[in-house]
Amino acid sequence: MRLRFRFRGIPFLATLVIVGVGIALGNWQVRRAAEKMAIAGAIGEQGSLPPVVMGAGGGVHGHDRVDTGVHPTYRRVLVTGQFVKEWPVFLDNRPYAGRAGLYLAMPFKIAGSERHVLVLRGWLPRDPREYGRLPEYATPQGATTIEGIIVAKAGHVMQLGTAAPVKPGAIVQNLEVDEVARASGLQLEPFFVQQTGPQAAGDALVRDWPAPDTGVDKHRGYAVQWYALAAMAALFFVITGLRSGRKQVE
Repeated sequence: MRLRFRFRGIPFLATLVIVGVGIALGNWQVRRAAEKMAIAGAIGEQGSLPPVVMGAGGGVHGHDRVDTGVHPTYRRVLVTGQFVKEWPVFLDNRPYAGRAGLYLAMPFKIAGSERHVLVLRGWLPRDPREYGRLPEYATPQGATTIEGIIVAKAGHVMQLGTAAPVKPGAIVQNLEVDEVARASGLQLEPFFVQQTGPQAAGDALVRDWPAPDTGVDKHRGYAVQWYALAAMAALFFVITGLRSGRKQVE
């Protein structure tokens, strides 16, 4: 039987739009995946470099100025100074190994400088019997040197209800450096230091930080979905045209 195709202008134009949009968005997701792969490579490269040292002036050794645009994210760092133990802030909804818990953030005054850096000190478990009770932890007294990794953010979770005001001992869902700077009046570097290194004796803080998720697989999955949409739209146009043509013959 001879196949006939019935061409219809409006469905054709609609198909062109859907195919064009699907291909364009698929290409965009492919580019985003490539960008995230480059970021993952940069993270690995930064982690393999020797740690930089933060000192007087609030900068990182080898960098004239440190800000959110140029600071070496995921670079290992050594900082000497003293914790501002009067300003703990807790980040809620941070589970670990199936247990509810919090991250402890605390300003750290850089030795020989008036500047501070906000340190993510580690994970602490929630008290299952008294959920609002803050967990106990130890803070080094006097000058100390910590090691860690520079990160731009402390991680983001869904905000439940109205955000709590940032103050000493506050339990918040999410935290930005500038919020702590405004509330405390401290001069803070525009990034966090995610503390690493071994736990001290009697220290309840866990520093088994999750690996950064660059989301490469997510973008690849979205790209496949958009390309599939474009292919299905084109296939649907062809099949419906053939069916219409066959009905005309009959």
